[in-house]
Amino acid sequence: MDNDQIAPTPTNNRTSAVCSGLSGNEMYCAALIGLKPGNLLIGNSVFSMGILGGLRSSVKTTIGGEIRAYTDMIKQGRELAFNRLKAEQQQHQDCGVTGVSNELVFHANNIEFLSIGSAVHSETQVGSFTTSADAQELFCQVDAGYQPISFVFGNVAYSIGFAGHIMANIRQLARGEVRAYSDLFNTTRNLALQRIVEDAKLVNANAVIGIETTILPFGTSGVQEMVMIGTASQHPLVSSVMPNGIVTSDLTAEETWNIAKLGYMPMQLVLGTSVYSLGVVGGLKSALKEMVHGEVSALTQMIYGARENSIAKLQNQASAVNADDVLGIKTYVYQLGGDLIELLAIGTAVKRMEGLTTRSPQLPPQAIIRDKDTFINTAELHFGVDLNTESVNS
Repeated sequence: MDNDQIAPTPTNNRTSAVCSGLSGNEMYCAALIGLKPGNLLIGNSVFSMGILGGLRSSVKTTIGGEIRAYTDMIKQGRELAFNRLKAEQQQHQDCGVTGVSNELVFHANNIEFLSIGSAVHSETQVGSFTTSADAQELFCQVDAGYQPISFVFGNVAYSIGFAGHIMANIRQLARGEVRAYSDLFNTTRNLALQRIVEDAKLVNANAVIGIETTILPFGTSGVQEMVMIGTASQHPLVSSVMPNGIVTSDLTAEETWNIAKLGYMPMQLVLGTSVYSLGVVGGLKSALKEMVHGEVSALTQMIYGARENSIAKLQNQASAVNADDVLGIKTYVYQLGGDLIELLAIGTAVKRMEGLTTRSPQLPPQAIIRDKDTFINTAELHFGVDLNTESVNS
Protein backbone atom coordinates (compact mmCIF):
# COMPACT_ATOMS: atom_id res chain seq x y z
CA MET A 1 0.00 0.00 0.00
CA ASP A 2 1.35 3.45 -0.93
CA ASN A 3 1.89 6.03 1.77
CA ASP A 4 -0.97 8.15 0.46
CA GLN A 5 -3.22 5.13 0.85
CA ILE A 6 -2.38 4.59 4.51
CA ALA A 7 -5.40 5.46 6.57
CA PRO A 8 -4.69 7.97 9.34
CA THR A 9 -4.72 6.71 12.90
CA PRO A 10 -8.21 7.46 14.23
CA THR A 11 -8.35 10.08 16.94
CA ASN A 12 -10.59 9.04 19.77
CA ASN A 13 -11.63 12.02 21.88
CA ARG A 14 -14.01 9.90 23.91
CA THR A 15 -12.95 9.35 27.50
CA SER A 16 -12.44 5.81 28.78
CA ALA A 17 -15.49 3.87 29.82
CA VAL A 18 -16.41 4.16 33.48
CA CYS A 19 -15.92 0.88 35.37
CA SER A 20 -18.25 1.20 38.35
CA GLY A 21 -19.34 -1.13 41.11
CA LEU A 22 -22.79 0.50 41.18
CA SER A 23 -25.72 -1.71 40.23
CA GLY A 24 -28.59 -0.48 38.10
CA ASN A 25 -30.68 0.19 41.21
CA GLU A 26 -27.81 2.08 42.82
CA MET A 27 -27.26 4.16 39.68
CA TYR A 28 -30.93 5.15 39.69
CA CYS A 29 -30.85 6.15 43.37
CA ALA A 30 -27.59 8.06 42.93
CA ALA A 31 -29.14 10.05 40.07
CA LEU A 32 -32.00 11.10 42.37
CA ILE A 33 -29.50 12.97 44.55
CA GLY A 34 -27.48 14.38 41.65
CA LEU A 35 -24.70 11.77 41.49
CA LYS A 36 -23.26 9.91 38.51
CA PRO A 37 -21.22 6.68 38.62
CA GLY A 38 -17.44 6.82 38.66
CA ASN A 39 -14.80 4.11 38.67
CA LEU A 40 -14.30 1.34 41.19
CA LEU A 41 -11.59 2.38 43.67
CA ILE A 42 -9.30 0.03 45.57
CA GLY A 43 -6.82 0.44 48.40
CA ASN A 44 -4.90 -2.34 50.08
CA SER A 45 -2.05 -3.20 52.40
CA VAL A 46 -0.44 -6.61 52.90
CA PHE A 47 1.12 -7.57 56.23
CA SER A 48 3.27 -10.62 56.85
CA MET A 49 1.75 -13.17 59.22
CA GLY A 50 5.18 -13.28 60.85
CA ILE A 51 4.26 -10.10 62.70
CA LEU A 52 1.88 -12.17 64.83
CA GLY A 53 4.77 -14.12 66.33
CA GLY A 54 5.91 -11.14 68.35
CA LEU A 55 2.37 -10.48 69.53
CA ARG A 56 1.48 -13.94 70.84
CA SER A 57 3.17 -13.31 74.18
CA SER A 58 0.52 -10.63 74.79
CA VAL A 59 -2.17 -13.27 74.42
CA LYS A 60 -0.49 -15.77 76.75
CA THR A 61 -0.32 -13.28 79.61
CA THR A 62 -3.87 -11.95 79.36
CA ILE A 63 -6.88 -13.18 81.31
CA GLY A 64 -9.31 -11.80 78.77
CA GLY A 65 -10.18 -8.37 77.42
CA GLU A 66 -8.41 -6.16 74.91
CA ILE A 67 -5.00 -7.03 73.50
CA ARG A 68 -3.85 -3.58 72.46
CA ALA A 69 -0.92 -4.78 70.33
CA TYR A 70 -3.31 -6.74 68.09
CA THR A 71 -5.82 -3.88 67.99
CA ASP A 72 -3.16 -1.40 66.91
CA MET A 73 -1.73 -3.70 64.24
CA ILE A 74 -5.13 -4.39 62.68
CA LYS A 75 -6.11 -0.72 62.92
CA GLN A 76 -2.92 0.30 61.11
CA GLY A 77 -3.58 -2.14 58.26
CA ARG A 78 -7.20 -1.03 57.89
CA GLU A 79 -6.18 2.64 57.88
CA LEU A 80 -3.45 2.13 55.27
CA ALA A 81 -5.89 0.43 52.91
CA PHE A 82 -8.56 3.10 53.39
CA ASN A 83 -6.09 5.97 52.98
CA ARG A 84 -4.91 4.50 49.67
CA LEU A 85 -8.51 4.31 48.47
CA LYS A 86 -8.90 7.99 49.40
CA ALA A 87 -5.70 8.80 47.50
CA GLU A 88 -7.27 7.29 44.36
CA GLN A 89 -10.40 9.34 45.02
CA GLN A 90 -8.38 12.55 45.19
CA GLN A 91 -6.36 11.63 42.11
CA HIS A 92 -9.53 11.23 40.07
CA GLN A 93 -11.23 14.22 41.76
CA ASP A 94 -14.30 12.17 42.64
CA CYS A 95 -16.87 13.96 44.80
CA GLY A 96 -17.64 10.82 46.77
CA VAL A 97 -17.07 7.11 47.29
CA THR A 98 -19.98 4.82 48.15
CA GLY A 99 -20.09 1.31 49.56
CA VAL A 100 -16.66 1.53 51.16
CA SER A 101 -15.60 -1.80 52.66
CA ASN A 102 -12.74 -2.56 55.02
CA GLU A 103 -11.99 -6.27 54.87
CA LEU A 104 -9.38 -8.78 55.93
CA VAL A 105 -8.32 -11.38 53.35
CA PHE A 106 -5.96 -14.15 54.39
CA HIS A 107 -3.39 -15.38 51.85
CA ALA A 108 -1.20 -18.25 53.09
CA ASN A 109 1.32 -16.44 55.31
CA ASN A 110 0.05 -12.91 54.69
CA ILE A 111 -2.92 -10.75 55.69
CA GLU A 112 -4.35 -8.33 53.13
CA PHE A 113 -6.28 -5.34 54.40
CA LEU A 114 -8.62 -4.34 51.58
CA SER A 115 -10.82 -1.30 50.97
CA ILE A 116 -13.10 -1.14 47.93
CA GLY A 117 -15.67 1.48 46.97
CA SER A 118 -17.47 2.98 43.98
CA ALA A 119 -16.73 6.60 43.08
CA VAL A 120 -19.51 9.03 42.21
CA HIS A 121 -19.41 12.41 40.44
CA SER A 122 -21.49 15.56 40.65
CA GLU A 123 -21.62 18.71 38.57
CA THR A 124 -22.99 20.76 41.46
CA GLN A 125 -21.70 19.32 44.74
CA VAL A 126 -18.56 20.81 46.27
CA GLY A 127 -16.18 18.82 48.45
CA SER A 128 -15.85 15.07 48.81
CA PHE A 129 -17.14 12.30 51.04
CA THR A 130 -16.71 8.59 51.70
CA THR A 131 -19.45 6.34 53.03
CA SER A 132 -20.00 2.71 53.96
CA ALA A 133 -23.50 3.02 52.47
CA ASP A 134 -24.14 1.81 48.94
CA ALA A 135 -25.96 4.25 46.64
CA GLN A 136 -29.39 2.85 47.57
CA GLU A 137 -28.66 3.28 51.27
CA LEU A 138 -27.11 6.68 50.63
CA PHE A 139 -30.31 7.93 49.04
CA CYS A 140 -32.29 6.82 52.12
CA GLN A 141 -29.86 8.54 54.48
CA VAL A 142 -29.65 11.80 52.52
CA ASP A 143 -33.42 11.91 52.11
CA ALA A 144 -33.73 11.49 55.89
CA GLY A 145 -31.50 14.55 56.38
CA TYR A 146 -28.04 13.00 56.91
CA GLN A 147 -25.18 14.46 54.85
CA PRO A 148 -22.28 11.98 54.56
CA ILE A 149 -18.79 13.08 55.52
CA SER A 150 -16.54 10.07 55.98
CA PHE A 151 -16.34 6.32 56.29
CA VAL A 152 -15.30 5.55 59.88
CA PHE A 153 -14.50 2.45 61.89
CA GLY A 154 -13.69 1.39 65.42
CA ASN A 155 -12.12 -1.91 66.42
CA VAL A 156 -10.94 -3.91 69.39
CA ALA A 157 -8.97 -7.16 69.44
CA TYR A 158 -9.52 -9.22 72.56
CA SER A 159 -8.73 -12.57 74.11
CA ILE A 160 -11.28 -15.27 74.83
CA GLY A 161 -8.61 -17.71 75.99
CA PHE A 162 -8.96 -17.53 79.74
CA ALA A 163 -5.91 -18.56 81.76
CA GLY A 164 -5.93 -21.68 83.91
CA HIS A 165 -6.30 -19.93 87.26
CA ILE A 166 -9.32 -18.07 85.91
CA MET A 167 -11.03 -21.35 85.10
CA ALA A 168 -10.19 -22.56 88.59
CA ASN A 169 -12.14 -19.63 90.02
CA ILE A 170 -15.08 -20.35 87.72
CA ARG A 171 -15.20 -23.97 88.87
CA GLN A 172 -16.21 -22.69 92.28
CA LEU A 173 -19.50 -21.53 90.75
CA ALA A 174 -22.49 -23.81 90.43
CA ARG A 175 -23.98 -21.84 87.54
CA GLY A 176 -25.06 -18.31 86.80
CA GLU A 177 -23.56 -14.99 85.81
CA VAL A 178 -19.83 -14.44 86.21
CA ARG A 179 -20.05 -10.73 86.96
CA ALA A 180 -16.34 -10.01 86.69
CA TYR A 181 -16.31 -11.25 83.10
CA SER A 182 -19.62 -9.67 82.20
CA ASP A 183 -18.09 -6.35 83.21
CA LEU A 184 -14.89 -7.15 81.31
CA PHE A 185 -16.74 -7.99 78.09
CA ASN A 186 -19.09 -5.01 78.41
CA THR A 187 -16.05 -2.75 78.59
CA THR A 188 -14.35 -4.51 75.66
CA ARG A 189 -17.43 -4.48 73.41
CA ASN A 190 -17.99 -0.78 74.06
CA LEU A 191 -14.40 0.09 73.09
CA ALA A 192 -15.20 -0.43 69.40
CA LEU A 193 -18.17 1.93 69.73
CA GLN A 194 -16.10 4.56 71.55
CA ARG A 195 -13.46 4.44 68.83
CA ILE A 196 -15.88 4.85 65.94
CA VAL A 197 -17.25 7.92 67.78
CA GLU A 198 -13.70 9.27 68.15
CA ASP A 199 -13.18 8.86 64.40
CA ALA A 200 -16.40 10.80 63.77
CA LYS A 201 -15.31 13.67 66.02
CA LEU A 202 -12.12 14.07 63.97
CA VAL A 203 -14.20 14.95 60.88
CA ASN A 204 -16.64 17.19 62.80
CA ALA A 205 -19.60 14.85 62.38
CA ASN A 206 -22.54 14.73 64.78
CA ALA A 207 -23.83 11.27 63.83
CA VAL A 208 -22.54 7.84 62.86
CA ILE A 209 -25.26 5.91 61.07
CA GLY A 210 -25.57 2.54 59.37
CA ILE A 211 -23.16 0.91 61.81
CA GLU A 212 -22.39 -2.72 61.02
CA THR A 213 -20.70 -4.86 63.66
CA THR A 214 -18.59 -7.90 62.75
CA ILE A 215 -16.72 -10.33 65.00
CA LEU A 216 -13.80 -12.08 63.30
CA PRO A 217 -11.56 -14.91 64.51
CA PHE A 218 -7.93 -13.93 64.36
CA GLY A 219 -5.81 -17.05 64.60
CA THR A 220 -5.96 -20.11 66.80
CA SER A 221 -4.70 -18.35 69.90
CA GLY A 222 -8.12 -17.31 71.16
CA VAL A 223 -8.02 -13.79 69.68
CA GLN A 224 -11.02 -12.17 68.02
CA GLU A 225 -11.60 -8.74 66.53
CA MET A 226 -14.82 -6.78 66.92
CA VAL A 227 -15.03 -4.06 64.27
CA MET A 228 -17.75 -1.49 63.68
CA ILE A 229 -17.98 0.41 60.39
CA GLY A 230 -20.36 3.24 59.54
CA THR A 231 -20.73 6.69 58.02
CA ALA A 232 -19.89 9.86 59.94
CA SER A 233 -22.56 12.39 58.95
CA GLN A 234 -24.12 15.75 59.76
CA HIS A 235 -27.79 16.26 60.61
CA PRO A 236 -29.11 19.73 61.51
CA LEU A 237 -31.38 18.45 64.32
CA VAL A 238 -28.97 16.17 66.20
CA SER A 239 -28.24 18.81 68.84
CA SER A 240 -31.90 18.62 69.87
CA VAL A 241 -31.57 14.99 70.99
CA MET A 242 -27.85 14.71 71.79
CA PRO A 243 -26.68 18.23 72.76
CA ASN A 244 -23.28 17.07 74.02
CA GLY A 245 -22.74 13.90 72.04
CA ILE A 246 -22.78 12.07 68.74
CA VAL A 247 -25.71 10.00 67.51
CA THR A 248 -24.82 6.35 66.86
CA SER A 249 -27.15 3.88 65.16
CA ASP A 250 -27.06 0.39 63.68
CA LEU A 251 -30.48 0.76 62.05
CA THR A 252 -30.47 0.03 58.33
CA ALA A 253 -30.76 2.92 55.89
CA GLU A 254 -34.37 1.99 55.12
CA GLU A 255 -35.19 1.86 58.84
CA THR A 256 -33.48 5.24 59.33
CA TRP A 257 -35.71 6.72 56.61
CA ASN A 258 -38.84 5.04 57.99
CA ILE A 259 -38.41 6.26 61.56
CA ALA A 260 -37.57 9.78 60.30
CA LYS A 261 -40.84 9.73 58.36
CA LEU A 262 -42.56 8.86 61.66
CA GLY A 263 -40.72 11.64 63.49
CA TYR A 264 -38.09 9.58 65.34
CA MET A 265 -34.33 10.12 65.43
CA PRO A 266 -31.73 7.57 66.57
CA MET A 267 -29.82 8.53 69.68
CA GLN A 268 -27.35 5.85 70.62
CA LEU A 269 -26.35 2.33 69.74
CA VAL A 270 -26.73 0.37 72.98
CA LEU A 271 -25.34 -3.02 73.83
CA GLY A 272 -25.22 -5.28 76.84
CA THR A 273 -23.37 -8.52 77.44
CA SER A 274 -23.58 -11.15 80.16
CA VAL A 275 -21.12 -13.99 80.70
CA TYR A 276 -22.61 -17.09 82.34
CA SER A 277 -21.23 -20.37 83.59
CA LEU A 278 -23.22 -23.37 82.41
CA GLY A 279 -22.46 -25.15 85.67
CA VAL A 280 -19.13 -26.90 85.97
CA VAL A 281 -20.22 -28.23 89.37
CA GLY A 282 -23.56 -28.41 91.08
CA GLY A 283 -24.86 -31.52 89.38
CA LEU A 284 -25.96 -29.94 86.09
CA LYS A 285 -23.63 -32.02 83.94
CA SER A 286 -24.52 -35.25 85.67
CA ALA A 287 -28.21 -34.42 85.29
CA LEU A 288 -27.72 -33.94 81.56
CA LYS A 289 -25.97 -37.31 81.22
CA GLU A 290 -28.82 -39.10 82.94
CA MET A 291 -31.50 -37.60 80.68
CA VAL A 292 -32.46 -39.33 77.45
CA HIS A 293 -34.77 -36.59 76.22
CA GLY A 294 -36.90 -33.75 77.48
CA GLU A 295 -36.38 -30.19 78.66
CA VAL A 296 -33.47 -29.31 80.91
CA SER A 297 -35.44 -26.76 82.91
CA ALA A 298 -32.50 -25.44 84.94
CA LEU A 299 -30.54 -24.66 81.79
CA THR A 300 -33.62 -23.21 80.07
CA GLN A 301 -34.21 -20.81 82.95
CA MET A 302 -30.56 -19.82 83.19
CA ILE A 303 -30.17 -18.94 79.49
CA TYR A 304 -33.52 -17.14 79.54
CA GLY A 305 -32.31 -15.12 82.50
CA ALA A 306 -29.03 -14.35 80.73
CA ARG A 307 -30.89 -12.86 77.75
CA GLU A 308 -33.14 -10.85 80.05
CA ASN A 309 -30.08 -9.58 81.91
CA SER A 310 -28.39 -8.41 78.68
CA ILE A 311 -31.57 -6.66 77.49
CA ALA A 312 -31.94 -4.97 80.89
CA LYS A 313 -28.50 -3.46 80.35
CA LEU A 314 -29.76 -1.98 77.06
CA GLN A 315 -32.75 -0.50 78.85
CA ASN A 316 -30.50 1.13 81.43
CA GLN A 317 -28.34 2.72 78.74
CA ALA A 318 -31.42 3.96 76.88
CA SER A 319 -32.87 5.44 80.08
CA ALA A 320 -29.59 7.26 80.73
CA VAL A 321 -30.04 9.27 77.49
CA ASN A 322 -33.82 9.70 77.96
CA ALA A 323 -34.70 7.60 74.92
CA ASP A 324 -38.30 6.73 74.13
CA ASP A 325 -37.65 3.27 72.68
CA VAL A 326 -34.94 0.78 71.73
CA LEU A 327 -35.42 -0.59 68.22
CA GLY A 328 -33.96 -3.47 66.24
CA ILE A 329 -32.74 -5.47 69.23
CA LYS A 330 -30.78 -8.57 68.26
CA THR A 331 -29.42 -11.18 70.65
CA TYR A 332 -26.48 -13.52 70.09
CA VAL A 333 -24.95 -16.40 72.04
CA TYR A 334 -21.20 -17.10 71.92
CA GLN A 335 -19.26 -20.01 73.36
CA LEU A 336 -16.21 -18.72 75.22
CA GLY A 337 -14.83 -22.12 76.20
CA GLY A 338 -14.68 -23.80 79.58
CA ASP A 339 -18.49 -23.97 79.94
CA LEU A 340 -18.76 -20.19 79.58
CA ILE A 341 -21.22 -18.49 77.25
CA GLU A 342 -21.69 -14.84 76.39
CA LEU A 343 -25.14 -13.40 75.74
CA LEU A 344 -24.86 -10.20 73.65
CA ALA A 345 -27.79 -7.86 72.97
CA ILE A 346 -27.50 -4.86 70.65
CA GLY A 347 -29.98 -2.24 69.42
CA THR A 348 -30.55 1.49 68.82
CA ALA A 349 -32.18 3.90 71.27
CA VAL A 350 -34.48 6.43 69.55
CA LYS A 351 -36.43 9.57 70.48
CA ARG A 352 -39.52 11.25 69.07
CA MET A 353 -38.95 14.76 67.66
CA GLU A 354 -41.51 17.33 66.62
CA GLY A 355 -41.12 18.52 63.03
CA LEU A 356 -38.78 15.73 61.95
CA THR A 357 -39.63 14.14 58.59
CA THR A 358 -38.11 13.09 55.28
CA ARG A 359 -37.69 15.09 52.08
CA SER A 360 -39.64 12.64 49.91
CA PRO A 361 -43.16 11.42 50.74
CA GLN A 362 -42.13 7.81 50.08
CA LEU A 363 -39.13 5.73 49.10
CA PRO A 364 -38.78 4.75 45.42
CA PRO A 365 -38.84 0.98 44.80
CA GLN A 366 -35.25 1.15 43.51
CA ALA A 367 -34.09 2.13 47.01
CA ILE A 368 -35.38 -1.05 48.63
CA ILE A 369 -34.96 -3.68 45.89
CA ARG A 370 -32.05 -5.94 46.80
CA ASP A 371 -29.71 -6.79 43.94
CA LYS A 372 -29.54 -10.41 42.83
CA ASP A 373 -26.17 -12.14 42.79
CA THR A 374 -25.54 -13.14 39.17
CA PHE A 375 -22.11 -14.75 39.64
CA ILE A 376 -21.88 -17.84 41.81
CA ASN A 377 -18.61 -19.75 42.22
CA THR A 378 -18.73 -23.03 44.10
CA ALA A 379 -15.36 -24.26 42.81
CA GLU A 380 -13.42 -22.65 45.66
CA LEU A 381 -15.76 -24.18 48.22
CA HIS A 382 -15.39 -27.57 46.53
CA PHE A 383 -11.64 -27.44 47.10
CA GLY A 384 -12.09 -26.08 50.62
CA VAL A 385 -10.61 -22.64 49.95
CA ASP A 386 -12.38 -19.30 50.07
CA LEU A 387 -10.03 -16.34 50.19
CA ASN A 388 -12.82 -14.05 51.33
CA THR A 389 -13.70 -16.00 54.47
CA GLU A 390 -10.68 -18.09 55.38
CA SER A 391 -9.40 -17.34 58.90
CA VAL A 392 -5.87 -17.26 60.20
CA ASN A 393 -4.60 -20.71 60.99
CA SER A 394 -1.20 -19.86 62.35
